[in-house]
Amino acid sequence: MVEAGAGSREDTARPSQELESVVIRFAGDSGDGIQLTGTQFTNTSFIAGNDLSTLPDFPAEIRAPAGSLAGVSGFQLQLSSQEVHTPGDTPDVLVCMNPAALKVNLPLIEKGKVILLNTSTFNSANIKKAGYEENPLEDGTLDDYQVFPVDITALTLGALEDSDLSQKEKTRCKNFFALGLLYWLYNRKMDTTEQWLNKKFSKAPELAAANIKVMHAGYNYGVTTEMFASTYEVKPAQIQPGKYRNVTGNTALSLGMVAASQLSGLPVFLGTYPITPASDILHDLARFKNFGIVTFQAEDEIAGVCSAIGASYGGSIGLTSTSGPGLALKSEAMGLAVIMELPLVVVDVQRGGPSTGLPTKPEQADLLAAMFGRHGECPAVVLAPATPADCFDIAIEAVRLATKYMTPVIILSDGFIANSSEAWHIPEVDTLPDLSVRFTVAEDGKGPFTRDPETLSRPWIRPGTPGLTHRVGGLEKDFNTGNVSYDPDNHEKMIRTRAAKVAGIAKDIEPAQVVGPESGDVLILSWGSPAGTVRRALEVFQKEGASVAGCHLRHLNPFPADLGQVMAKYRHVVIPEMNLGQLRMLITANYDVRPVGINKVKGQPFRVSEIVDPVRRLLQGVH
Repeated sequence: MVEAGAGSREDTARPSQELESVVIRFAGDSGDGIQLTGTQFTNTSFIAGNDLSTLPDFPAEIRAPAGSLAGVSGFQLQLSSQEVHTPGDTPDVLVCMNPAALKVNLPLIEKGKVILLNTSTFNSANIKKAGYEENPLEDGTLDDYQVFPVDITALTLGALEDSDLSQKEKTRCKNFFALGLLYWLYNRKMDTTEQWLNKKFSKAPELAAANIKVMHAGYNYGVTTEMFASTYEVKPAQIQPGKYRNVTGNTALSLGMVAASQLSGLPVFLGTYPITPASDILHDLARFKNFGIVTFQAEDEIAGVCSAIGASYGGSIGLTSTSGPGLALKSEAMGLAVIMELPLVVVDVQRGGPSTGLPTKPEQADLLAAMFGRHGECPAVVLAPATPADCFDIAIEAVRLATKYMTPVIILSDGFIANSSEAWHIPEVDTLPDLSVRFTVAEDGKGPFTRDPETLSRPWIRPGTPGLTHRVGGLEKDFNTGNVSYDPDNHEKMIRTRAAKVAGIAKDIEPAQVVGPESGDVLILSWGSPAGTVRRALEVFQKEGASVAGCHLRHLNPFPADLGQVMAKYRHVVIPEMNLGQLRMLITANYDVRPVGINKVKGQPFRVSEIVDPVRRLLQGVH
């Protein structure tokens, strides 16, 4: 077997060009292993020391016809020797495994960039399925690009001609030929992927061997062909010393809940029903039973949230996860948690809607649902992570607020944050907050409905605690005794008290953080997954000397106490969000500000240019 990394500079006379960063996009059928290929290239680049950000782009169709536009899967990543905030606006290299992948992704790549094509699939049937009238390799469609045609399928089969695998099994290895070729092109070693393959197929070593052999064949094709004038190298990034791990948002959130369990001394109970793109939270947490994590796959969304509420009543950290459709189904039960004043963490990994909508594409359209999507005056805390790695911290913050203020907390992630990945700097344990909880007992001299004068929260009492028997349920209770009460004055007092409790959390959260000038022409106010794109846009404006600052919100209900004062220091407030203006509506309702919206609802995250260009036009109007 060829040693991983063989066939690099000393094996060729070709030079190697150093790049600061590169954006690569893999595209093909769902069955082509595109997500696996992208993930392996990502992991290898992470171990090589690059900073990176990824964008998995899944098709919604589970079994779309092979070669169809609906079945195209994509995976984009940006790796760099500098700090990275986004997976890149446009690819520098587009790897297409069939005509449909080319058709879908060609609009994303600028002229002059590199397109690597699997020519084996460009037959008349596949060309027709992709909606081309003529073969795009021959009709001039690609004249403005650097095109590298490679007969990947045929070369894969040739590498495995002595294998006993079936023709279908051999063909399925073709993604590793493309991966090996990219490893050569960007001076990457193959040992990490080899180790993964041997572990993945430990019970089928012939499959591991076949994929490894094909990967080396792709690498060696780069060595021997005269097609490429040079290889490329992206140096390791200069990052803060410490331990790092490549994480997706869902994985980081799961790890955050495990950490919260350890920090609080309480078990976490996840009651959930699988739904895209939140299901990985269940998969990840199920692996941590030895850390006090209990996972329950319920028969539906309502059972999931109700079981989590029951767990909270029993003294555990109740957690439920879902996406937009499930949030709607959970709404009545969330009202029960509000009126019972129990801690509950609800994770909503947002996706395109309404209804089933775009189940695999990201959107930020559940903010108003999280704020108001329950009957009655029913306030809940709303948080939103900024990046995949931030999901770890936001999970801990959600548990802190839920247990301290005895209230449901909604985490608004989205499909982009959940599935994309980045380098996470693993924190030292002593830097994490103390989440320890002490349950009230009779000796404390508090009744079951005695409120903390500072937080207005009710005590957390385990069922069966001697001397503290109390009534629970969805009917309104008397403020002092907890007995069922229909008194109108008492009902208003309870409504206002629960609202004041949530509003008072503003005193217990971080102030608004501004990046850039403390006053000026434009403040870009953002929340959720546009954070990285806004950060990159701010770097553009900083280089230009423009008076543009950014403020990213992680706490959406309540807002930071000083948010109004911060916004008042700028002539214009601009809010980019993947909806039609939901945060903009809340800001307009609560402050003497008329923000400018940059709104996108295409199931794709913002590009940097989609924020920079509108802000530039606004600046031109100011000056």
